[in-house]
Amino acid sequence: MAIAPGPTLETERLILRPPAAEDLDGWAELMADPVAARYIGGVMTRSQAWRAMATMAGSWALIGFGMFSVIEKDTGLWQGRIGPWAPEGWPGTEVGWSLHPRAQGKGYAVEAAVAAVDFAVDTLEWTRIVHCIDPANTPSMRVAEKIGSRFLEIGRLPEPFQDAPIELWGQTADEWKAQRG
Repeated sequence: MAIAPGPTLETERLILRPPAAEDLDGWAELMADPVAARYIGGVMTRSQAWRAMATMAGSWALIGFGMFSVIEKDTGLWQGRIGPWAPEGWPGTEVGWSLHPRAQGKGYAVEAAVAAVDFAVDTLEWTRIVHCIDPANTPSMRVAEKIGSRFLEIGRLPEPFQDAPIELWGQTADEWKAQRG
């Protein structure tokens, strides 16, 4: 299996690892779904989804982090992408999430986001974590709240997403550590 360089994290039900070539089917399904893709750049063809997945894998190779592929332990199915993301011009050090429709409503976003924020704070030593959330994306806001984040400010994404409405939610590493005990 061809896989991007980086660590593997485990939670009770999930494996978080850098993207692998075998993730393309799930990634393409996520990005082809108009509801699931509406807040993460919009619908993409399979070839566009491949390029987006390759960008994430390249981030791991170039800067040592990127979103993890989320794999369900029981089935081995790719369930989404969650993790650290801070490309050039981004409004902060983000831990973001997006799940395949089949994975939504199971608590996977919160479970994986906790592991990803732990990684961002403990390994990457980020001092502030943000989540870029469209003001209409209330499910994402609920995930942010469940992991202790709050609305911080209105944000702006770099091109080509500069016109997308965005709220920055988040917390400091000290706040994260305090709530985690």
